[in-house]
Amino acid sequence: MIALISRFNRFLMSQSFYPILLSSILAMAIFVVRVFISGSSHIYSNLVWNLFLAWLPYLFSMQAAALYFIFPRQWWMLIVPGGIWLAFFPNAPYIVTDFLHLVDHPNIPLWYDILLLTTFSWTGVFLAIASLRTMQALVKIHLGIILSWFFVIVSVSLCGLGLYLGRFNRWNSWDLLIHPKTILKDIAIQVINPFDNLGFFGFTILFIFFLFISYLMFTSILPFEDQTHTPGGKMHHIKPYQNAIRIALFIMGFFLIILSLGVEIIGFGETNIFGWKQILALSLGILFILIGLYLSIKNN
Repeated sequence: MIALISRFNRFLMSQSFYPILLSSILAMAIFVVRVFISGSSHIYSNLVWNLFLAWLPYLFSMQAAALYFIFPRQWWMLIVPGGIWLAFFPNAPYIVTDFLHLVDHPNIPLWYDILLLTTFSWTGVFLAIASLRTMQALVKIHLGIILSWFFVIVSVSLCGLGLYLGRFNRWNSWDLLIHPKTILKDIAIQVINPFDNLGFFGFTILFIFFLFISYLMFTSILPFEDQTHTPGGKMHHIKPYQNAIRIALFIMGFFLIILSLGVEIIGFGETNIFGWKQILALSLGILFILIGLYLSIKNN
């Protein structure tokens, strides 16, 4: 019995369960205190529901991991939880968009509401990162590291798209089963008329890079013991600058791509996004990101 509990505890630790649980408790505690002070549970009550939805992809990724540990050779058993995970994946970072509701309320300091939204958003993003890390590990085991990173890129891209559809078109994850044709029609309208829907592309691209860089920053950080010891127990030279270089490449690439697209892609101003300077910035941005991705794959 003790051995079983110990194994279950190790499994939870491998899924970053305890820090995520603590972060969720902290978010709920800040919300409860706000309700007590303001006397109203209506304001920001949507955060509680969104946090519940944010836990769903994380739980489905844990289910997939558990199935792999129990049935390591039955890869087909991961298809259903993996598909459900992907459908609900945008719900985790979706809480970041709730900052749109931030306004100054009487009796509650603005800084308190900023802390409230930040804690919920942080928890949602961490739930997304933890679940994606688990799913990438499973893909890596069965298909290799190259395809696992391709899986990450596709997942965060679909997540960015899902965030836009959820925030502005008000679609839910379960609508993929109820109204799949209507959702595809909404996407097609946006894609076919890009210059009439620059906000769609701007929002989606920004969140894709935000999620991708956030994922790389968290997954590139190794425990101190893992950085300083080889499997044989011998010390090896620590190279902290390697992670810094990779992160810097992704950040520079991200900003160069945003710069190349111009401010009009976010819905402001009018610029020529196809000039030679924009093409050069776009090319350099993509190059920096590819180099950073190559270094990440190489060091894994």
